[in-house]
Amino acid sequence: MTTPESVPVIAIDGPVGSGKGTVARRVASEIGFRLLDSGALYRVLALAARTRGVSLDDGETLARVARNLAVAFVPGDATNPVYIRLDDVDITDEIRTEQCGNDASRISVRSEVRDALLERQHAFRRPPGLVADGRDMGSVVFPDAFVKIFLTATARTRADRRHKQLMAKGIDVSVTRLSREMAERDRRDRERTVAPLKPAKDAVVVDTTGLDVDTVVARVLEIARSRMVWPSSGEQDSGACFVRSAPVRETT
Repeated sequence: MTTPESVPVIAIDGPVGSGKGTVARRVASEIGFRLLDSGALYRVLALAARTRGVSLDDGETLARVARNLAVAFVPGDATNPVYIRLDDVDITDEIRTEQCGNDASRISVRSEVRDALLERQHAFRRPPGLVADGRDMGSVVFPDAFVKIFLTATARTRADRRHKQLMAKGIDVSVTRLSREMAERDRRDRERTVAPLKPAKDAVVVDTTGLDVDTVVARVLEIARSRMVWPSSGEQDSGACFVRSAPVRETT
């Protein structure tokens, strides 16, 4: 019988604009693992709070809302790999605004909120495996993850990436404003007392500045294969089990 602890997890953490979401989706698709976009859960909660008139500083009420969120992640298409529905209403685009992202960062400092969402995140850990992206996947949510990756990039690179993403969605915002807002979110995420943004001690830090997505995805897959997180095609035929190898401690 498979236990949650035996299901392999690839944890991909990093600040906004580091490329973790795109990389996590590609890696999960490549190896057939499930995908957890933990940031989406916080964004959904932030949107629900504003819609219901709940103060973003009221941790107790936010936690209660979090435990009762009627949220669904529905398989999507090339445009949106996953569609997100709240109370059976599509909110995929709404939660990707900068306002919602900033609100999510604000509520994420609340220990009550993080505790309330922890069980939901753990529920994603099911066979054949999970790729989880966020800010504390390897350090707090899945400390026993088989592979832990921390993506980073220069502030300018991250702002430019985020600007391109928003422009593609028809949202016009200046790079200067984005840089300022991202710097504030970085500060808030790093300085929070609960699950601050930082690499896990045994994480592989990958600087994605100047690298395209294909290169970063290949690097993550190389690290995962080195730890035998999933069987090769021949091993699958023979029914080989997942294996955890020695911790990876290199930094790229």
